[in-house]
Amino acid sequence: MEHLSHQCRMLFNQSSNINSLKEEGYDIAVIEAFNPCTFLVMEKIGRPFIAFFPGIFFYPERIGIPSPLSYVPVYGSHVTDQMSFFERVQNALTFIHSHIEEKQVQSMFNDVIEENFPEGSRPSLSELYKKAELWIINTDFTTDFPRPLLPHVINVGDFLSKSPKPVSQELEDFISESGQAGFIIVTFGSMIPSYPLIEFVQEMNGGFAKISQKVIWRYKQSDRPKEVKLAPNVKLMDWVPQNDLLGHPKVRLLVTHGGINSLQEAVYHGVPVLGIPLFGDQHDNLVRF
Repeated sequence: MEHLSHQCRMLFNQSSNINSLKEEGYDIAVIEAFNPCTFLVMEKIGRPFIAFFPGIFFYPERIGIPSPLSYVPVYGSHVTDQMSFFERVQNALTFIHSHIEEKQVQSMFNDVIEENFPEGSRPSLSELYKKAELWIINTDFTTDFPRPLLPHVINVGDFLSKSPKPVSQELEDFISESGQAGFIIVTFGSMIPSYPLIEFVQEMNGGFAKISQKVIWRYKQSDRPKEVKLAPNVKLMDWVPQNDLLGHPKVRLLVTHGGINSLQEAVYHGVPVLGIPLFGDQHDNLVRF
């Protein structure tokens, strides 16, 4: 979060940016709610706003949503709603840790607040979160655990999935060679396009060589270790039409890091998932799917 507070300071230092937003006279704004700076911008320009959160809602208590620890998993706990005694202890400890972490994150923006808001009217981020007219969350009731919500919190998950289009002839020819075995999609999302570690690539490639399915692997050709000779059933691509491939009749499996959008697309198309979580919300996403 330190880089976000630094960017926020740079944004506010350019007063023309804030002034131009004020002068536009917008009726309402839709902001990306992961970055605390967007709330400070809205407070500065004095406009109502709708907050959009791109994944599992971190710290719902910040806007007054209760989270009973007996059956609502805390972000970062990696547990389900069916908890053993020790998992409830783990959930409670994660809850305490998350609130300490939240305070630390908010403190990173104290300098921005002190420099840009007059004494006596300086907001706290915890107050600003509650000013949103509406919260839009990129999750869906069908792929989340039961939990309390408030009337101004709306789940809109899976707005990227759609009916598949035909894939390119090159891909179709590769897929057709698989026969009844079908094919597997391997992708670790836009934030992790490739893993240059030779051990990782060797293990994955060696495993793929032992299966009968074709493998379409989103992996930058330029990042592939030259020491690794690709298995004959593996095709590397810098980018894949993921939604269209998931809707293909011969798809058998999605191997993914657990990004929320990939998982929602897999559910939409009814494709089994093998999850390899790496960081962030990915563990918590996967236990929900």
